[in-house]
Amino acid sequence: MSRKTNEAYRKIRLLIQKEFPDITELIEQVYGKVRVHLTDGSYLDIWLSQKMPGRYAYHWEHRHINGGLHRYDNRPHEHLKNMKNFPKHFHNGSEENVTESNIPDEQTEAIRFFLTFIRQKLSQHKRQ
Repeated sequence: MSRKTNEAYRKIRLLIQKEFPDITELIEQVYGKVRVHLTDGSYLDIWLSQKMPGRYAYHWEHRHINGGLHRYDNRPHEHLKNMKNFPKHFHNGSEENVTESNIPDEQTEAIRFFLTFIRQKLSQHKRQ
């Protein structure tokens, strides 16, 4: 893994440890990405491309808990080319339900934005 990517992942881990300890159990670097184990048993994978700078995927996997997933990424799917902010898009609850992305472009703000979204969802589930 490149030094630049390692440094980016280090900063991401520190951000999460500092700002989101209430929803995280463990933060580790596995398979070229940061994996954040969340308090409900789900996890968030944060992947930054080394080959294509600027390419990312922030994937919250919770299908094993309630059947859902949420992912922001910027893979340029041809069938999404008419979408505002292409190639950015959001998988909202499933792979098939793809909507426009409103995630910030700046990486730190994007991760903060998504983890705040996850925190809100986890809070809603606790109240149900």
